[in-house]
Amino acid sequence: MKPKTLHTLSRWLGILSILLGIPAWMLVVRISGLPKFILPSPVDVWLRFLKALNDGSLLYHTGITLSEILLGLLVGVCFATVTGYALAKSRTLETVLSPYLVASQAIPIVAIAPLLVIWLGDGILSKVVICALIVFFPVLVNTVVGVRAVPTALYDMMHSLRATRWQILLKLELPASLPILLGGLRIGATLSVIGAIVGELVDAEQGLGFLLQLGDFQYDTSMVFVAVFTLIALALSLYGVVTLLERRFLKWQK
Repeated sequence: MKPKTLHTLSRWLGILSILLGIPAWMLVVRISGLPKFILPSPVDVWLRFLKALNDGSLLYHTGITLSEILLGLLVGVCFATVTGYALAKSRTLETVLSPYLVASQAIPIVAIAPLLVIWLGDGILSKVVICALIVFFPVLVNTVVGVRAVPTALYDMMHSLRATRWQILLKLELPASLPILLGGLRIGATLSVIGAIVGELVDAEQGLGFLLQLGDFQYDTSMVFVAVFTLIALALSLYGVVTLLERRFLKWQK
């Protein structure tokens, strides 16, 4: 079977699994007999989604969270790429910074999120920083691995052609390490959603994290489901964007 056919088949299987999940959800609600504030039905969630969409609250809070995600992703990816490139080119710098980088990953972001909110305030800055921190490490590791995976023979060829440092970076290192870099970006894109929500759950008066807390406090479980599904849609959208970038920039691999 051709790869294109397999890709199309896997896409339809994913959609089919979602369509089959809805009747299964309705069956669980009917058999369990649980009240709506514990387990709402898909119909209840859909009606709550339409209500939140019509009154503008869902779009407003989604826009806030999305801005935090995109800013955090941008800051985290840029900082991680620059730092990762420096580590890849200097073993000494890697030796000095590695203990701090590993130690930073041993501390759950949930544990330091309240401190960041205290230090940076409860505005968008603290959420962007939390999001950037959770994105930073996977992109950093992939950057180091990607740059070091460039064959030595290609460096020798570039030096024989008297290429400058910038020419080696743009013509060799960036294209050769791009598949691994985009793999790290794919991971970072999905993690960025978690980072933004962690910041909003700590202290926020707007955003999807705020809607999650509001729905929890008011026993509006349907609203909680709406917020969760919106977050899933954001994560899938970001993942899809990175996948499209891979198809666009990695055509030469086919």
